[in-house]
Formats: sequence, C-alpha cells, structure tokens
Amino acid sequence: MSKFRKQHMSIDWHEIVGEESYEPAVNATLKEKSSLVERVGMMMLSVGTGAWRVRASMNKIARALGIVCNADIGLLTIECTCIENGETHTNEITLSTTGVNTDKLNELEHFADGFAERAGKYSVLQFHRILDKIAEIPPNYKAFNLALASGLACCGFTFLLGGGPVEMILAFFGAAVGMFVRKKLLERHITLLANVSAAVAAACVTYIILFRLSQYLFNVSEVHQSGYICSMLFVIPGFPLITGGIDLAKLDLRSGLERLTYALLIILMATVTGWVTALLLNSYPADLPELVMNPVLKMVIRLICSFCGVYGFSFLFNSKRKMAVTAGLIGMIANTLRLELIDFTNIPAGVAAFIGAFTAGLLASAMKTKAGYPRITLTVPSIVIMVPGMFLYKGIYYLGAYDIANGGMWLTKAFLIIISLPLGLIFARIFTDNNFRKSS
Repeated sequence: MSKFRKQHMSIDWHEIVGEESYEPAVNATLKEKSSLVERVGMMMLSVGTGAWRVRASMNKIARALGIVCNADIGLLTIECTCIENGETHTNEITLSTTGVNTDKLNELEHFADGFAERAGKYSVLQFHRILDKIAEIPPNYKAFNLALASGLACCGFTFLLGGGPVEMILAFFGAAVGMFVRKKLLERHITLLANVSAAVAAACVTYIILFRLSQYLFNVSEVHQSGYICSMLFVIPGFPLITGGIDLAKLDLRSGLERLTYALLIILMATVTGWVTALLLNSYPADLPELVMNPVLKMVIRLICSFCGVYGFSFLFNSKRKMAVTAGLIGMIANTLRLELIDFTNIPAGVAAFIGAFTAGLLASAMKTKAGYPRITLTVPSIVIMVPGMFLYKGIYYLGAYDIANGGMWLTKAFLIIISLPLGLIFARIFTDNNFRKSS
C-alpha cells in the first residue's frame, strides 16, 4: 500500500446527490442545486480562467435553478453560499493545483450557456454525469507534441526579440527539451517550483551544450550564446498574469492578487534557475546581435513568427488546432502592430503593448461571434507572446550580480509592459461587452 497521502481530498459529487432521481433540477433540494453551482465553479477555476468568468458561470447555473449564489473566489478555492426561500447552504471547495485548459473552458462555457433551457428537463444527477464527461476529456496533446509546439513558439519568440537563425534553431531544441521534461514531471504530479526549475535548467543546458557543439563544429560566434534566455520563455505564466490583472480591474482583489503571486513565484523560480545555470555554464545575457534587413521583409517575418509563437503557445494551453489558428491570426496582427509602432514611432514600449493588447481584444470580440469561442481562449494566448520574459530574466540576473541600476531598469521596463497588457484587454472588453462594462 502506498504511503503517499493526498493533501487535497476529492469530492464525490454523486454521493451528495444521492440515489438517482429523474426529478428536474429546478425541483431539487437546495443542497443538490448548490452541488451543481459549486462544481461548475470548481471546474471553471481549474482550467485557469479568472474570477469574473467563474462567477458569471456560477450565476448562470444559479439563476436557471431559481436560487441566489454569492461566491468568494481565489486562485484555488471558492467559498460559496446559495440561498433559496430563506434557506442557505454554504460550502468551500479547494483545488490541489491550477493550470490552463482552453478546450475544457470552451466546453464548460457551452454547458453553462445551454443550462437554462435544460434545467427543467434534466435531473441534477444527469447534469453531474455530463460534467463527469467534460472532466474526463483527455489532453489533446502528448508530451512530444507539446515539446514541438514549445520549440516552435520559442523559435518565433527568438526572432521577435532580435535573434537570428542560430539563436532560433538552438532555442527550438532547448525549449522542446525543457517542455518535454516539464510535461513528464507534471504527469507525475511533481510540485510547481520543482517542475519549473527542472524544465528551465533542461532548456538552458540543452541550448548551451548545442551552442558549444556548434562552436566546435561550425565555428559559430560567441555572440550567439545569449540566446539561451529565449529557450526558457515557455514557462512564463502569461495566463495568470493577464487574468490576474483583469480580476483586479473588476475588484476581485483576492483572486487577482493570488494569481499575480502565483505568476511571480513561477517567474522568480524560472529566472533564478536560469541565472544559476548560466553561472555554472559560464554564460551571460548579452544583447543579441542586431539583424539588418529590409523593413518590409522584417515585417513579413514578424507576422510569420508572431503567428508561430501564438500558435505554439496555444498548444501549451490545450487549445484545439482551429482555436490555436484563430488565436495565432489575432496575435499575428496585434503583436506585429506593437513591434512596428516601437520601431517607427516614438511610442514607449508600454503604450505599444497597450495598443497591441487592445487590438487583440477587439479582434477576439469580432471573431467570437463567428468562431463561437470564449474571448479569453483567444485574447490571452494571442498576447502571451508580448509578455517581456527576457526583460524579467535580465532584471533578476543583474540584481543577482549586484548591478542594481541595470536590474532595476529591466524590471521597470517589464513592469510597465506587464500592466499595459491586461489594461489593453480590459478596455477592449469595456468597449465591446455591456456586461463587463457595468459594475453589477
């Protein structure tokens, strides 16, 4: 018998409902109705979406069942009270960990949207069986597929950060190995900081070993060694950074602060691991060699690399290929616009990031009507590529070397861009969504 004891016990939702009954859900007891509201909220939270969307889905279920729901939502917990005819039912639900799964998010959105018309026909137990099927949907991609997607994304990211063919090729292999290691550790439920540290170390070591080998075989210049930073950018927690900012804008302070703390933990662990690995292997984050090319050609390659970056990152969020392509097209336009504004105008990088995210939000709103995907499954993947992972790494690296001036400069640049990205999405949502625009 295994000595391993789970720290978070699972909930048997069928046990709460009891024996099978074909009584419509609208006629069920408050405890049974609450179980549906709570489970939908828990499943929405588990796929990485923010508190505003979790609460919106719980409210859809509650209204259809004729009850009132009040919920306090964090990163891993929901405290929920349901009220009906003077009776109350309070429960707290806790997740063991968090992640991002846009495919399940899409399925849960469709479930919540269609719940009202079925609440008078299906029993609570039947609804739980539908949720069982959604919960049991397997991941769309294996570790090898995610490794290739991560390599493709970081390869595109490398060019957008100023890298050339050498850095792009080496970053592809470094990121692929790093993501493969992380996926295998996640399958074994290895804790967050350990899997992030191992993945980043694997990516950096792979890049630097291949670089040294290419130096020996092809006499590659030493200036290309700093591209190892690009190989570790697949761990940058874009989803919690963006959704945390959105939650803060909706005054969901608990969820917003917890998400930002979670993202900060990953960033610190990744950057410190990269820094230590670089010191051990005698590498350093110098500026990438400048690429000289025709502006039109550069813009075309940026379009292609932006699409590849967003498309690859969407796989890491478990998006289906059609969803990934849609997000890729949005990110291709928004990110290239951002970079062109930086190159050809005096607009600061933070303002350009705001414009890029705002554009992505508007495009996602337009695509939502045609494609039918939730906005967040398109907007966040499309702007994750704008998160300044290299700036964050350089800031930590220089602080670790006691170069406070350079470290502070890079972290300040990163901070201004990071706060601009969710702001861009927020204002796009304010302009296009009446429900989001109003406080109640």
